[in-house]
Amino acid sequence: MSDSYTDKELVRRIQRGDKKSFDLLVLKYQNRIIKLVSRYVRDQSDAQDIAQEAFLKAYRALPNFRGDSAFYTWLYRIAINTAKNYVVSLSRRPAEARIENSDGDQMLIEDMQQDVATPENILLADEIKRTIVDAMDELPEDLRVAITLREMDGLSYEEIAEAMDCPIGTVRSRIFRAREAIDTRLKPLLQH
Repeated sequence: MSDSYTDKELVRRIQRGDKKSFDLLVLKYQNRIIKLVSRYVRDQSDAQDIAQEAFLKAYRALPNFRGDSAFYTWLYRIAINTAKNYVVSLSRRPAEARIENSDGDQMLIEDMQQDVATPENILLADEIKRTIVDAMDELPEDLRVAITLREMDGLSYEEIAEAMDCPIGTVRSRIFRAREAIDTRLKPLLQH
């Protein structure tokens, strides 16, 4: 709650002409926004450029920000749209347009490898990781975004509904369907 209050106060200051207050918001959220954008583009320098562009768009739009949603949720939506626009502009190179899902998966794989790092388990872990990434890539965009926001970014259902501009029930349904699709792909690997 204090974070939300601080954001609101900083936004008010910016709207009154205090440009330095925006620097505080950038410092607070830049790593999260870069991480979000990195799910859409693999190249780290591109991700940083896209994040910077998202912050610029947010700064320009701040005079019209009414505070109907939390600042971060609003910024998050801008960053997602900026990343999507970038991916669309790269449609000639589809390999670049795939969402990179390896961060969360990598932690799962490393935990598994620490438990029993046998060659068989390492191969299985790699296959599980590839299967999850492939399953995520094959999901329709609305399901992929919903599951990513929930499982990798840790947003609440309410925050996801706000970021995706849809009802909470729709968010729950999308996350359920995404999990079901991923589970279906993983089941054959985990039955051995």
